[in-house]
Amino acid sequence: MLGERVPNDPAVIGSCLDALARFGYQAVVTSAVAPADALPFVDAGFDVRERLHLLEHDLGDLPARGAGPRTRRAWRNDRDAVLEVDGLAFDSFWRLEADGLREALHATPAVRYRVGDFDPPALGTAAYAITGRAARQGYLQRVAVHPDGRRQGWGSALVADALRWLRRHDARRALVNTQWTNRGALALYESCGFRRLPVGLCVLDRSL
Repeated sequence: MLGERVPNDPAVIGSCLDALARFGYQAVVTSAVAPADALPFVDAGFDVRERLHLLEHDLGDLPARGAGPRTRRAWRNDRDAVLEVDGLAFDSFWRLEADGLREALHATPAVRYRVGDFDPPALGTAAYAITGRAARQGYLQRVAVHPDGRRQGWGSALVADALRWLRRHDARRALVNTQWTNRGALALYESCGFRRLPVGLCVLDRSL
């Protein structure tokens, strides 16, 4: 994927594409960008691969603490189990590999990394979440639930934990994005107090 800094100069984009082609890449995918930032990529021959909803929470009215499943701090030795959950929760385009997980954990100055275990824990990892914070801005970067753990409250527990952590550290709002057609994720986030913003995001790609 192209980096988080979105170039708006067609010459810069063209130079990046030429460099990627010289290194042997056959295709390129952008990060999630706002519609206005997508225009130079469209001019450079990119197509929209995915449309995303962007949702916001003002961290005012947080989900109540309930009797749902418990989460814990994730450790380094949870990596393989977390990647397994991620691979089961997302399709091939969106799932993380080891490098992607490492990047997610270092994308912001502060991060909260939580997992939930099945009962008994010997059954493995049921869910995980990564939440980032930069100054007073929060990001729900990843929430994934094992198919066998769905409809058991894991998603709500992880989102509520993330929101409480952000407010405790003086964040002023939280953002999350999800695929246009992911009704389950939309229902989860909206049930936790997120609201859809009128302008979403998109991911673009093109062959080289």
